[in-house]
Amino acid sequence: MTAIIWFRDDLRIADNPALLAAIADGPAVAVYILDEASPGLRPLGGAARWWLHQALGDLGSGLAKLGIELVLRRGPGAREIVTVVQDADAGAVYWNRRYGHAERTVDAQAKADLQAAGVHAESFQATLLHEPWNLQTGQGGHYRVFTPMWNRLRQMDIRHPLHPPERPGHDARRPESPTDSDDLHSWGLVDTTPDWAAKLGDHWTPGEDAAWRMLQDFIAETIRDYTDSHDVPGIRGTSRLSPYLRWGHISPFQLWHALSSGAAAAHPGTQAFLRQLGWREFCWHLLYHHPDLAMENIRPGFDRFPWRWPDQPGNQTPKALYGTLPPPDQALAAATEPVDAWKAGATGVPLVDAGMRELWETGWMHNRVRMLVASFLTKNMGIHWRVGEQWFWETLVDADEASNPANWQWVAGSGADASPFFRIFNPQTQARRFDADGAYVSRWAPAALLPGYPEPIEDLGESRRRALSAYQETRDG
Repeated sequence: MTAIIWFRDDLRIADNPALLAAIADGPAVAVYILDEASPGLRPLGGAARWWLHQALGDLGSGLAKLGIELVLRRGPGAREIVTVVQDADAGAVYWNRRYGHAERTVDAQAKADLQAAGVHAESFQATLLHEPWNLQTGQGGHYRVFTPMWNRLRQMDIRHPLHPPERPGHDARRPESPTDSDDLHSWGLVDTTPDWAAKLGDHWTPGEDAAWRMLQDFIAETIRDYTDSHDVPGIRGTSRLSPYLRWGHISPFQLWHALSSGAAAAHPGTQAFLRQLGWREFCWHLLYHHPDLAMENIRPGFDRFPWRWPDQPGNQTPKALYGTLPPPDQALAAATEPVDAWKAGATGVPLVDAGMRELWETGWMHNRVRMLVASFLTKNMGIHWRVGEQWFWETLVDADEASNPANWQWVAGSGADASPFFRIFNPQTQARRFDADGAYVSRWAPAALLPGYPEPIEDLGESRRRALSAYQETRDG
């Protein structure tokens, strides 16, 4: 009888326990369901939708080499998976677990409905190194501070990656009849207003093979100096693997063992990179225990903090901006709200503007600069972190529902293991330390190095004093 592998955020063939189980159980059919209807699921941002379109094409090609059909469906996940089972006359469904509250609700309903229909349903661990309910403090609770969790994680066994499946025997392993599938292009994932494809395709190649090439280049060229180089935005000092990890083209188990063995293990930068992998794990554990991570402060005291919200909607989505950002002076003149100037890279602060323009052009931003632009928005501009988090959600190819809000809350000071609120990144100091030669600014905001560049929209000293005063009043209150 046919077995189904239900893909979600695990768009790879290697190290995929659900895929291996489906192949072992019978003729396999793969399915991806674009679920924009189930309650609580967060709709993908524009950049993420572009990535998903390319990734599904790549996955379908890889599965075809195994003789497996990729079926595309759109609708509520729990309903659609039952429909696919009926259409394929399947006896089992396998998937890899998700950890957001809404996703777990969908999966629990799907499992109940399938089992009620006499269909075997089974899930696997494939996205996190350890399940959130298994990694606990000595008192049995969840970790709220990163370093103790990281120390504990390093002491635990990390399973080795699973081998990719071999092509099953042809006729004996194919379903008796094909299952109807949507046409990928009919989903309209690639938006032309703005034309994400023209911009993002110049910088990224989604897919499993591309992820491995990126990893191999990282090990060969970058990991040796990663400890120092990953903070310098003007050079290729990071792995740039974040979108591949977010979409599951490569698993955390594959990364962990690729860097913990062989020549890579001896490099000082390896531990620094693995620590970043541990931080990702920490963010997902936070989401599991704080389902409203993108909506509510982890630290309730910050509910009283006087962050501002834009008086008008402003340019809330990329559709309201130009396909190519205008020069900073024109973008600033067109801004109806200060936040629009921030989004368009027209704040008058060179390193901030360079970061926002890198984001717009590539769907990605260097992590050091992400912290800086987030600090400038929440502390110098005094705007609520949720405004910035939503913009990143819309424009980042690597935005996921755990790391994105967790990192914004960390910078804002409202999160677990938060950066103290009084740690306000000074853009000028950051530029001197990490972009001393101006390489990053000259690439993404070259006008900032020329006379006549707009003055900063916020006085750095005064806005810092204002933020600290607001924080003191909030704490006293």
